[in-house]
Amino acid sequence: MDLARRTVTRATTIRANAVRLGLVAVPAAFFALFFAYPVAAIVLRGLRDGGSWHLDRFGTVLGDGVVREVLWFTLWQAAASTALTLLIALPGAYVFARLDFPGKRLLRAVVTVPFVLPTVVVGSAFLALLGRGGLLDGLWGVRLDTSVWAILLAHVFFNYAVVVRTVGGLWAQLDPRQEEAARVLGAGRFAAWRQVTLPALAPAVAAAALMVFLFTFTSFGVVQILGGPYYATLEVEIYRQTADYLDLPAAAVLSVVQFAAVAAVLGVHARTVRRRESALRLLPPEATARPPRGAGERALLAGVLATVAALLLLPLAVLVERSFATPDGYGTGFYRRLGEADGTFAVPPLEAVGNSLSYAAVATLVAVVVGSLAAAAVARRAGPLMRGFDALLMLPLGTSAVTVGFGFLIALDKPPLDLRSAWILVPLAQALVGVPFVIRTMLPVLRAVDGRLREAAAVLGASPWRVWREVDFPLVRRALLVAAGFAFAVSLGEFGATVFIARADNPTLPVAVARLLGRAGEYNYGQAMALSTILMLVCAAALLALERLRPSRAEEF
Repeated sequence: MDLARRTVTRATTIRANAVRLGLVAVPAAFFALFFAYPVAAIVLRGLRDGGSWHLDRFGTVLGDGVVREVLWFTLWQAAASTALTLLIALPGAYVFARLDFPGKRLLRAVVTVPFVLPTVVVGSAFLALLGRGGLLDGLWGVRLDTSVWAILLAHVFFNYAVVVRTVGGLWAQLDPRQEEAARVLGAGRFAAWRQVTLPALAPAVAAAALMVFLFTFTSFGVVQILGGPYYATLEVEIYRQTADYLDLPAAAVLSVVQFAAVAAVLGVHARTVRRRESALRLLPPEATARPPRGAGERALLAGVLATVAALLLLPLAVLVERSFATPDGYGTGFYRRLGEADGTFAVPPLEAVGNSLSYAAVATLVAVVVGSLAAAAVARRAGPLMRGFDALLMLPLGTSAVTVGFGFLIALDKPPLDLRSAWILVPLAQALVGVPFVIRTMLPVLRAVDGRLREAAAVLGASPWRVWREVDFPLVRRALLVAAGFAFAVSLGEFGATVFIARADNPTLPVAVARLLGRAGEYNYGQAMALSTILMLVCAAALLALERLRPSRAEEF
């Protein structure tokens, strides 16, 4: 009997290890071919000369006082941006997760739009609001351009949706009766939330904070426009060293430093957050959402709506207004010119809409497949190896997009990976950024699933695929939709790497906008605003469509 039991246990272990290995294989291959290899190629080219290493360049570059100031500013502004984003967005996460109110679906889609806009466009919009002749200057004579506050507010504008969707996604599925039971036992409202709900939300809050930190740590367009000559992040300095000074060795050193800093952050996240995760009782959001009750909740809803209007909708309104403000008065002149080809584009700029949608669809498919497999593998096994694998897959968020773009051109130029002229290169670059969002969105929910459900299904003879289909998938379906939405949104707005690899006859919307902004003239600027407005509307329409296509009992995406 003992021999038979050991045989069954050994067979089960072997099957589990084989499943885990199969889940890891695809993400590992994707990461190695389309991230590690290109980045290593560009960094090695900068640190090697004639076959010999020049590691003394680290001391030269890091000994520069200007570089040390850039390093310090990059770190503290990312920490401040993350804290401010959490402070402002967590009330929004509660409102979208727990409260029902008219226009909720539309507003949830609109909240995600800022996240996909090119950074150069958002920087210009905030400059119009906060700079010379802007709204604040005109009303109160206050200017915030070339200040840290402008940068921090723009970062909150970008990342508000990350917190609302990542934290609100799990919050909407938590059983509210657990917090109610604590209140029946005598705990106050805040004490019950702090002792019951907050520990359950901790993994999702940490995941959102990690993504916001990585995005602000590598901030480029916002800092370049709003910071002016006074502030620069590592990403801005890498771009300057590469594009302005043609100093590839210095750019390589800074890329390695950025890479090491991000790896350290991911390592700390993996060691601390994993200990807080536990199986949770998850419910469909329609069972937890309800209309606001009491003056407090109504005031909270009003405050969140006011914040969204002032911080998110106002900059978007500036984009729309400027897209119609032609030299001859308000009209559609800028939009009509988008259908005409000129010296800047081999095709009319309006064709970038179709290019962006097709690229984003392919990138979303790749990101969801790769990210879902990686999240399933990491969720099924604890330990240093899987924590390290999880951290590695987050590195694209914290690696210089300039480095990745140049790396694609340098590394993927020989058979069998000669992809320089292949259309798939753009979706692959976009998927690199989408995969971490898929993982971070799905992982807290996958880890919250009670493992005994999987074990019971396996004991009853269900195959690993059937266990996933009948146990995991119904519980994580909402997270999968959220992940797909994030991947699509990120792909639509990805600019840093795409600008180096998009062909002139197939530009994406962000690339087309940047090219127009790079040319002098009121008509070029107006067309850039018109294209940005189109990008905003396309994103909102796509997110609303995803809302309506979700299953009737699917949770709120």
